[in-house]
Amino acid sequence: MTSSDLWDRDTAERYDDPADPMNGAGAITPVVDVLAELADGGPALELAIGTGRIGVPLRERGVPVTGIELSPPMVDVLRRKVDEATLPVVVGDMATTTAPGAGGFALAYLVYNTIGNLRTQDEQVACFANAARHLAPGGRFVVEVGVPPLRSLPPGQDAVPFDVTAAHVGFDTFDVVTQEAVSHHYSREPDGSFRYDPHHYRYVWPAELDLMARLGGLVLEHRDADWDRSAFTAESTKHVSVWRTPLIAG
Repeated sequence: MTSSDLWDRDTAERYDDPADPMNGAGAITPVVDVLAELADGGPALELAIGTGRIGVPLRERGVPVTGIELSPPMVDVLRRKVDEATLPVVVGDMATTTAPGAGGFALAYLVYNTIGNLRTQDEQVACFANAARHLAPGGRFVVEVGVPPLRSLPPGQDAVPFDVTAAHVGFDTFDVVTQEAVSHHYSREPDGSFRYDPHHYRYVWPAELDLMARLGGLVLEHRDADWDRSAFTAESTKHVSVWRTPLIAG
């Protein structure tokens, strides 16, 4: 049983909103460029593949892609883009589900803060172990996730805004004891009303992720501030980290 929020059909139908910058070529192309290079001609596994925002264009780049996805409605949207034979997907949670080809993937990846969907440390540790089980010797596991913005919290405050526009207000609330957080989204509807969508997640620090990787038999290869491979610094708001399995099995 996973602690992750389960995206419903309404959320799945809205996920590929063309007005959302994350769905534009400017956001997708750099991700696909890096992942295709890291796969180096081998097959890739996307954990929490969703509607195929990254997996489909990566497959079109010539990288064989398999997915794991918890939400059947998200897979239904993906299937409008590509069939099962071209891009197979197993419905299940990313911490425990096994995909066909396990042990032979050159690359496993988890993008756009999705590691936080697993809301306990144990599940996040299990996710790293699951990724490692799927990788061939020398295979890589890539995670894109934000750096927790706790320095933005004044004393006594538990909320940090990340988007304030006429169309959308978004802010995160943090429990600094449990590392559990909620993204609160208020989106304006065409009739002028607002739709509220909360998203629960567990924030995680880069050093904590490195330890999770080591527990799964992975070693940090490099860490960048973004997909453009800019340097990760104390001021970085996110990171793209790459861990690698040993080149020789066992």
